[in-house]
Amino acid sequence: HPGAAPSAGLPFPSFRAGARSPAMAPAGDRTGYWGPPTSTLDWCEENYVVSYYIAEFWNTISNLIFILPPIYGAIQNYKDGLEKRYTAAYLGLTAMGLGSWCFHMTLKYEMQLLDELPMIYSCCMFLYCLYECFKYKDTVNYPLMFLLGAYSVGVTIVYLNWKQPVFHQVMYGTLVMILVLRSVYIVLWVYPWLRGLAYTSLTVFLMGFLLWNVDNIFCDRLRGLRNQLPPVVGAVTQFHALWHILTGLGSYLHILFSLYSRTLYLRYRPKVKFLLGIWPVLLVESPKKQ
Repeated sequence: HPGAAPSAGLPFPSFRAGARSPAMAPAGDRTGYWGPPTSTLDWCEENYVVSYYIAEFWNTISNLIFILPPIYGAIQNYKDGLEKRYTAAYLGLTAMGLGSWCFHMTLKYEMQLLDELPMIYSCCMFLYCLYECFKYKDTVNYPLMFLLGAYSVGVTIVYLNWKQPVFHQVMYGTLVMILVLRSVYIVLWVYPWLRGLAYTSLTVFLMGFLLWNVDNIFCDRLRGLRNQLPPVVGAVTQFHALWHILTGLGSYLHILFSLYSRTLYLRYRPKVKFLLGIWPVLLVESPKKQ
């Protein structure tokens, strides 16, 4: 699953070739607290090897990047008095991370839906924010809201009745491509000085997408390599977990890019700062303070 975002604006898996059906679980997998998998997908990480209570340990805890930073972003957005839709975008990313956490922890079908469907919903929120960047403050685009809402409901209904991950990927990918095109338009024709932020978001996502494919295609080789390495070193070969980290960062950066564009249009003074010298956050000075 992608992410991602975003991902925000964001590439998407074209085919989950390396994902295994639960019926195909290899000998390296163990049984655990949540019982046999019922999800339609089971990833390359060995099940219940690190913890009896977490099916895919590294794929689970790597979702923290989706959960914690966006919560901080939502709180900061609220404190700055910025539009609520960006708070919703941050919290949508958190919801995606919580769903993915539950899915990888349990490998249950219901939790898989909690992972995959919020990807559609959050991406629709990203799209609404990005396409409303250059409107008067506090305006509401009801036609666009209705269109994205109908899209989300339609995808949900079809996916609940037609359990084909490729359908979900295509629907998500459609949203992603629209996001990418809109982002490119903004950095080419409106705010060219934001290219660094926009292209960093996209590049990080592409790196995650590459690792996602490596994890799928070369799963057997990666599992064999892990058996020859110390557990901590072997964790570095958990490329699906790294996909989470990179797509989580890429999605978060996309929200920063969208919010930066929006606040510039509203004549605020946005600045990207690094929390603890590591994590990028957007600080905004309102026109009233200038």
